[in-house]
Amino acid sequence: MDGVIIDSEELHRKAYFETFVSLGLEVSDELYKTLTGSSTLNAFQKLKDHFNLDHDPAELVLNKRARYVEYFENDPSIHLVKGVEDLIKYLYKKEITLILASSSSMGNINRVFKRFDLDHYFKGKISGADLAQSKPHPEIFEKAVELGGAQKENCIVIEDSDNGVKAANDAGVFVFGYNNPLGDNQSLENADVVLNNFEELKKWV
Repeated sequence: MDGVIIDSEELHRKAYFETFVSLGLEVSDELYKTLTGSSTLNAFQKLKDHFNLDHDPAELVLNKRARYVEYFENDPSIHLVKGVEDLIKYLYKKEITLILASSSSMGNINRVFKRFDLDHYFKGKISGADLAQSKPHPEIFEKAVELGGAQKENCIVIEDSDNGVKAANDAGVFVFGYNNPLGDNQSLENADVVLNNFEELKKWV
């Protein structure tokens, strides 16, 4: 969702770095890049190990999430990724089953879907925050395939992060890497195809 459907990466970044500052942490851009695509809990567990923190990662998640919600609800400029609404309607009209599989919490997912009226286009939604494993583990896409009711050979994933691409690779699902110009400089080197805009995807489906 984040970076593919909605341009919210900058809001997440602000919320994360405000939380880092409150903890007295200096997180490099390179370290932050490795967190992109992971669930917030997984990100803070990684940071706890990296910095040898005493804090409960679950409490840090709530701290960061509250900051993000504040930004989301008070930023009128937040918008869908260019071309994605047209792509969603195009796929829906072709009766292609759409499943949202995001590392965001279900609360954030529902907040976005309500704001942009997306629910009726999607058969289901999965939050990585509710799963045992987070991207780059393939569990979320394995669950998405199951929820979609199709063989994985007939599925595609659209991802904008290296962690998400790896999750799709390991799930055995064809993955389009979306090179979002507002993204966090992900390489997408292991994607099957790299897209610079969503019009390019239409020739495949």
